[in-house]
Parts: sequence; C-alpha cells; structure tokens
Amino acid sequence: MRTVIQRVSHSSVVIGGKCHGEIGEGLNILIGITEGDTDEDIDWLCRKIVNLRIFDDHDGVMNRSILETGGDILVISQFTLYASTRKGNRPSYIRAAKPEISVPLYEKFLVRLENLLGKPVKKGIFGADMKVTIVNEGPVTILIDTKNRE
Repeated sequence: MRTVIQRVSHSSVVIGGKCHGEIGEGLNILIGITEGDTDEDIDWLCRKIVNLRIFDDHDGVMNRSILETGGDILVISQFTLYASTRKGNRPSYIRAAKPEISVPLYEKFLVRLENLLGKPVKKGIFGADMKVTIVNEGPVTILIDTKNRE
C-alpha cells in the first residue's frame, strides 16, 4: 500500500457535482493498493498514520498526532499511486490491484482507521471520478509505502 498523507486546514471531495466528504483541520490521505497487500499492511499503516507526530504543539514544533489534536481524516482511493513511468510517456497502472482485490482491502483500511481514530473518517467513492480540494497546511506531505517499512 502506498499513501500520500497531507496535513490540511481544509479538504473536500466532490462527486457528480455534490460534496461527498469535507473536513477542516486534519489529514487528507490518498491511498493506492497493489497485489500482495494484506491485513497486516492495513494494521501497520493505520497505526502509523494515527500516531504520526506532524501537528504543531504549543511551541510550534511538529510533536502531536491526529489522536492528540482531534482532527479529522479524508481518505481518497487513488490507483495512480502505482503508476509506472519507466517506459514511454504513458503511465502503466499494471501494479495497481484489480477492484476485486483492492475494494475489500480499501474497506478494511477505512474500518481499521476509524477504529483507531475513534470516529468516522470521511471518504470518496472507490473508482468514482472525484474532484478533490486539498489545502495543504505547512506544507506537510508524508509518503508511506508498506513495502518499505523495514
């Protein structure tokens, strides 16, 4: 699994002209799923996300997690995180998992993240054409790939 995690002051997702999810301060998470991703990857990644100390403390130092700030999370599925640009100019997405694999893992990811966060997360719709607004605060952007955790 690959994620792009951004600390935001605002983020929203519009689908079919209607706002489907919106948050204020918190995290916008773009997630891509590949063949071979497992429940173990989900658990490790979700624990890592909720404990990332990327929010400012009273001294202006990034020393607080989303659990400590009470912020919200917006999750957007994004198969293009597994784009390969090695050959030519048209990216290949062959490394992105097929929907029959990625949809159940995406749903498990959302449930696990909500359980650890202690409240619902906002989300897009898997496979939908989405318009995502991200107001990156800082900017702070963290890339995490579960295949690079060791």
